[in-house]
Formats: sequence, structure tokens, C-alpha cells
Amino acid sequence: MFNISTFVTHRAARAVGFAFVGSGLVLGSWAALIPHIKQKFALDEAQLGLLLLCLPAGIILMNPLSIPILRRFGAVQSTFWLLLLCGSTFILPVVLPSLWQVASALFLLGMTFSALNIAMNTCASLLEQKAGLRIFSTCHGLWSAGAMTGSALAGAATGSGIIPSMYAILLGIGIAGLALAIKAGLYQVPEDAPPPREEKQKKGGFVLPNKALLPLIIISLCTNLTEGTMTDWSAVYMREVAGGTAGLAGLSFAVYAFFMAAGRFLGDGVIARFGGKIILQIGGIMVAVGLAIAVLLPYPVAVPFGYALVGAGVSLGAPILYAAASKAPGMAKGAGLATMNTFAMMSFLTGPALIGFVAKLFSLPIAFGVVALIAVLWSWKARRLEG
Repeated sequence: MFNISTFVTHRAARAVGFAFVGSGLVLGSWAALIPHIKQKFALDEAQLGLLLLCLPAGIILMNPLSIPILRRFGAVQSTFWLLLLCGSTFILPVVLPSLWQVASALFLLGMTFSALNIAMNTCASLLEQKAGLRIFSTCHGLWSAGAMTGSALAGAATGSGIIPSMYAILLGIGIAGLALAIKAGLYQVPEDAPPPREEKQKKGGFVLPNKALLPLIIISLCTNLTEGTMTDWSAVYMREVAGGTAGLAGLSFAVYAFFMAAGRFLGDGVIARFGGKIILQIGGIMVAVGLAIAVLLPYPVAVPFGYALVGAGVSLGAPILYAAASKAPGMAKGAGLATMNTFAMMSFLTGPALIGFVAKLFSLPIAFGVVALIAVLWSWKARRLEG
């Protein structure tokens, strides 16, 4: 259950939580503005899918470079400066006038987002390990709440006639203000001392998955492809298939993000009561049913109900799978989690591009149907997990 008292009374935890909120605001706003980019440059689904690949390309490049940055500057200082940079780089793909400039800006945003993600998660882990707090799952819930809020704000802004470039600038200023407001709290996070050189060389990173980790990765590929598809394509689907307005397109993603956030805030208690295996099974079925509603009833009134089921169904996938990966037998400490994160981010960020190609070859409803089948696959695969 969401322990709100921790975030109200503990300054460092509150600061880290708001860093997650800021990151979510940026990605949620970008998701709601994707239809604007598509229309601005008259892109088809395949072209948009290629453009969206620029962001994961930046993330993939930055993943190995983030660790030296954290070792050099520390997780706390990195979180502060990268949050500032993330708000600034978000402005660029919205305001730049040419497609190649937008592609370059998305690549830069991906690099910034990747490094910020690693830095703020490290801060949350430091608080759990050194201050005895339980905040990791709630931080991810706060990220989802930020994504929901960002999507709703962007949708409301564009729906009320505010031009997207003005919204992007205002959000960038807001993120800068948020970073400055939480700076003092961030610097109360207890930092690890730099490890000796020989320990750095032995530290685990990406390794090939063993038999215990492989089924977790397969399910993670499915859950993260679903999350990525909803982030990049839910607003487009509402606008172009269901016939919703620009405002409804942004708000429809907000519905999905709200139910994802609610599931994560309640996740600790639910997982403890029912176990991760049954929740993953039920979650896959909920996602499949939700996407089936969106495909079979492509109307502005019905689609948000489907999105709500998808958000709730996918919400606890990451907490369950990451926890299981961190305890996978036969893996060095941290190696299972690092390997899982590599596959998860690749699926989350490159999956939507594949969905774009399916939509180009067939249609966007067919592409959503493919994701529904993938959700059924993860539900079936979860039956073989332990616990």
C-alpha cells in the first residue's frame, strides 16, 4: 500500500519521488504530442515508427555511458542536473522546424532520459538500503502519476488552443523549477563512497540470461512492448481510428496512465496477498480484453474503458518481474536486474516502431490486436513461474 507518510515527512524521499514525477511529466507530455508531430510533418505510420526509433537509439547508446557519469558525479548530483537537462531537451523536438532536427533532438532526449532513469533509481535504492525506507514501488507509481498528469496537461493545452511549442516551453520551465525546488532534499540522500578500482572491474552488468531468468525476460518483453505501444500509439489511435479530438487523444492516454499509477500504488499489498504469478496471469488477460474493446469498439466513449483495463493489467508487471530478476538463482548480485533492464528498455522503446510497421502493412487496429495476442502469451507464460 502507498505509504504517503514517508513522502510527506522524509525530505530526501519526497525529493526523489518528485524527480520520478518530473521524468513522467516529460514522457507523458511527449506521448500526447506525438499526433501533433505526425500531422506537422505529414508522416505515415511507418515513417512515424522510424522517427520514434531515435529516442530508444539515444537510450541504448547512453546506457553504458551512464555508469561512468554516476561514478564521477554521484547519483544525487546526476539526478539534479539530468532533470534540468531533461526538461530542456524535451522542448527541442516540439519546436524544431525540420524532421532531421526533430530526430536528432529525440536522440538527445533519449540519452538524457536514460541517464536520469538510472540516476534517480539509484537514489531510490540508496534510500531503501541506507535509510530503511520502502519507496521503490511507490516511486514508480509517482512516475506513472507524472506521465498521466503530463499527458492530461498536454491534451488539455492543445485542446484549448495553446500551441504545442508554447506548452513545451512552459513545461521545460516548470521542470527546471521542480529541480531547483527539490535540490536540497536530493542532497540529503546518503551517497555510496566510490568503490575501489578492483571492485569496479568486478561489478556485474549485462550477462547472458540463464534458465531461471529467461522466462522472466520473455514476459518482460511482452509487458514492456505493451507499455511502449500505449505510450506512443494510444493517442494516435484515439485521434485517427476512434475519431477523438486532440484533447481527447491526450486524455485517453491519461486514463491508461491513471490506472497504471493506481495499480502501482496498491501493488505492495496486492502482490503480498495473491502472489506475483497469479497477478501476471490476470494482468495479461486484462490487457488482452482492454485492447479487444479498443479494436472492436473504436469509438471515443468506449476506447478509454479499454485503456483503463490495459493500464491496470500491465501496472504490476515491472515490480513483479524486476523483484524476481534481482533474486534469480545462479546470477551474480545485480546481474539479473541489469540484464532484465536491458531487455525491458529495448522492448519498451523499439516495440512501438515495430507496431508502426504492422500498422503500415495492415492497420493500426490490427497492430493493437497483435499486442493483445502478445498479452495472452505473457499470461500463458506466467503459469510456469514459481510463486
